[in-house]
Amino acid sequence: DWGFLEKLLDQVQEHSTVVGKIWLTVLFIFRILILGLAGESVWGDEQSDFECNTAQPGCTNVCYDQAFPISHIPYWVLQFLFVSTPTLVYLGHVIYLSRREERLRQKEGELRALPDKDPRVERALAGIERQMAKISVA
Repeated sequence: DWGFLEKLLDQVQEHSTVVGKIWLTVLFIFRILILGLAGESVWGDEQSDFECNTAQPGCTNVCYDQAFPISHIPYWVLQFLFVSTPTLVYLGHVIYLSRREERLRQKEGELRALPDKDPRVERALAGIERQMAKISVA
């Protein structure tokens, strides 16, 4: 859903510093583009042109593994996962704050819709406002 992604990025922009905004852009746009577009086409089938000097079954895989101990694409995917983990944790935190704020706004709307000025309602509204202030500071 593009609406959810747009809302998430707006929340991230609201809670991020300039360095965080640049980091997110570089990490997700450039790395995913390079990995997704160029990586698979360049290193997609690494073993297709590899030739082994014997006809023994399984030799091609063993020779290839000995010649090239690590494959580029799985290495880059693993690197991307490790590098993006803190960002994904941060995005999870932003989603949590966004949903919490949404629930508090809904609860506040329900309390404001009540007709009488009950002191308990006023205290509940004050508590919601304090919680909203904590969210906006976090």
